[in-house]
Amino acid sequence: MKDYQSLCHTRWDCKYHVVFIPKRRKKVIYGKIRRQLGEMFHELAGRRECKIVEGHLHLDHVHICISIPPKIAVSSAVGYLKGKSAIGIARNVTGRKRNFTGENFWARGYFVSTVGLDEEIVRRYIREQEEQDARLEQLNLEYPEQPPSGGS
Repeated sequence: MKDYQSLCHTRWDCKYHVVFIPKRRKKVIYGKIRRQLGEMFHELAGRRECKIVEGHLHLDHVHICISIPPKIAVSSAVGYLKGKSAIGIARNVTGRKRNFTGENFWARGYFVSTVGLDEEIVRRYIREQEEQDARLEQLNLEYPEQPPSGGS
């Protein structure tokens, strides 16, 4: 049986698959940033009564399976994670101490999908996404697309 969580008058199990990217999809999630982001996301989620069930940081995007209580809007939770983590990156990586107006690390949008009864499938997808990307990249190296033929 599923473990449902409880609020005062509610039993719930609301999980979402969320994906978001750095500005201009730059490959910047590595080294010091990567080491700090995982811990930072877990801490920030906990502050909003959310829980990161599964997550993976790629060079140019983030996959998270997150449990969000029904009293909190998904957009609010994701906005909080992105905003506060951008400030944390600015403080801890670039060394800025104040004046964070205009700090832009993450792109504006994000992808979200409800997990529902397919939770294990989504969690496996998040875990194996990097391997799948590497396989596709290898295929593209072995069989590059041919330029369109035809004369002009």
